[in-house]
Amino acid sequence: MAYSPPPGQQYYPPYQPYPPYPPVRPTNGLAIAALVCGIAQFVTGFTFIPAIICGHLARRQIRRTGEQGEGMAVAGLILGYVGGVIVIMLVLVMALVVVKSGSAVSVSHGSPAPPPGITGITIPPVPAPGN
Repeated sequence: MAYSPPPGQQYYPPYQPYPPYPPVRPTNGLAIAALVCGIAQFVTGFTFIPAIICGHLARRQIRRTGEQGEGMAVAGLILGYVGGVIVIMLVLVMALVVVKSGSAVSVSHGSPAPPPGITGITIPPVPAPGN
């Protein structure tokens, strides 16, 4: 038995439930790895290579599968390339410093020369142990 609404109130039909939320797209794991490697290369120095590789692979997978993480993949790529340029520049600068400082240092072969003013003093050789 259905009841009618009280006098003076309007009848409203039953409400429709809200549609369910669409499923959340997963985030690409390689995009996360690219971003982590891109950030970590400023501490470790050489994770720029995996950051670049993972970033390119992640972008390809994201275009193919529709996963999330495009921004993380691009950020990992940018950090990887910037870090790579910085590491290469540091290596070149260090090599230049070593080459320049290597030509300024003279290497003497043999015994060191005696200080000025001391002549005629001979130092006897030290016998080997057991002699």
